[in-house]
Amino acid sequence: MHNAHQDVKSKRTPVTCFLHTMTYDDRPDPAIRLQEAREKRGFGTAKDAAKFFGWNYETYAQHENGTRGIGRAAGKYAIAFRVSEAWLLTGEGTSQSTEIPIMGYLGAGAEVEPDYEQVPPEGLDQIDIPFPLPAEMIAFKVRGESMLPVFKDGHVIVVYREQKKPIESFYGEEAAVRTVDGKRFIKTIMRGQDGSVSLFSWNAAPIENVHLDWVGEIFGTFPQTSLRKVARQGGVQGQLRLKTA
Repeated sequence: MHNAHQDVKSKRTPVTCFLHTMTYDDRPDPAIRLQEAREKRGFGTAKDAAKFFGWNYETYAQHENGTRGIGRAAGKYAIAFRVSEAWLLTGEGTSQSTEIPIMGYLGAGAEVEPDYEQVPPEGLDQIDIPFPLPAEMIAFKVRGESMLPVFKDGHVIVVYREQKKPIESFYGEEAAVRTVDGKRFIKTIMRGQDGSVSLFSWNAAPIENVHLDWVGEIFGTFPQTSLRKVARQGGVQGQLRLKTA
């Protein structure tokens, strides 16, 4: 049996033809695609990738050597190497991922200012989603713990850039919101008085009877480990102010 420390190339079996010798890679196809994705991501060895992402090296090496099925680890590998999980497992579709800009923070027990239009177009950070998405998506980081256990501090929330539905359609739903005075939260939206709304948390007092000028419909939630840093422009991140709600 091959062990985790064997080089991936050791799985390639020489095949002698009439004119020359070829090498045949007898690993399972997902293992071959995993190596391809890792190399395209810029990691020269399996050990380099495991160390960077904090994975158990022996387990990862077994996945890439093909001595152990990728299974449920495919999702985290797809995010890390910026490929489609379906492509990694089956070879179907495309290996293309989508880069989404992080446009600031959403308060979950914190009050966040200013609004996202003051952030550079490329965002403060980037998140790579391991499948194609429309260009209309943006993302925010969660700050605070008032929405635990659903939304954790540091989670990345991907939302639609433009509000597509009336506020009334979001009653009873979690969403990213911006109040008329530019504060951003992730809250459950409930009907308020006189055309206002109340914003509810799992672990904090409600913010009652406020008016909104934007609701960001949530597409998905992703862990902080899927982030990729980009160069900051103009020191905007240092200008973001957080205070306890």
